[in-house]
Amino acid sequence: MENYDQKLGIKLWAEEDRPREKLLHHGRRHLTDAELIAILIGSGSRNETAVDLSKRILSFYENNLAKIGQASIQDLSRFKGIGEAKAITIIAALELGLRRKEIQEEQIVQVTASSDVHRYLYNTFADLNHEEFWILLLNRSNHIIGRHLISKGGQAGTVADPKIIFKVALERNAANIVLAHNHPSGNLKPSESDNKLTRDLVASGMMLGLYVVDHLIFARSNYYSYKDEDLI
Repeated sequence: MENYDQKLGIKLWAEEDRPREKLLHHGRRHLTDAELIAILIGSGSRNETAVDLSKRILSFYENNLAKIGQASIQDLSRFKGIGEAKAITIIAALELGLRRKEIQEEQIVQVTASSDVHRYLYNTFADLNHEEFWILLLNRSNHIIGRHLISKGGQAGTVADPKIIFKVALERNAANIVLAHNHPSGNLKPSESDNKLTRDLVASGMMLGLYVVDHLIFARSNYYSYKDEDLI
């Protein structure tokens, strides 16, 4: 005899309650985060609908999509009903969302304050569990003409080679440079190596006529600016 306590699969729901049909007939804005994730993963399990599974994942990550975006394939695969393929689908979708926001941030074409750099590069560092070092390339009026990843490493740090930094800047005819890297630990305080690197790059840049106008350290949603602290 069929167990009627068992949860109904999505196909047995009323049509207006199914995530795909809901999106089709009412638009994407009418779907909850759980329903959108349910569309991505496609199916749940015998005892759990895709929506319930999605709610369980969201609950684990405190209903914070940014935290889910930081999860690895292995992290998501630990949930019963989420295999490697479904985990990859979720991660890919969240990455596309980040890239869409990055395109919108390209509208910031001139750097007038550290907050401009923070908005421009926020999504670049948002979900990283390792350290990366980037530079923003500016012309003489501080309009952004490009950005470049210099290096990436582990949680303990990364190495930023001054030769590579100035080579990239000279090849792109930059007049000014903004340095930026992240602290995956969330600690905003610059390390002594951060301070030494900044001093050395500022001094070398002055000799080359390539001026380092700021160095930002990203730590989750916060940042530290050497310029704001009058250290550049």
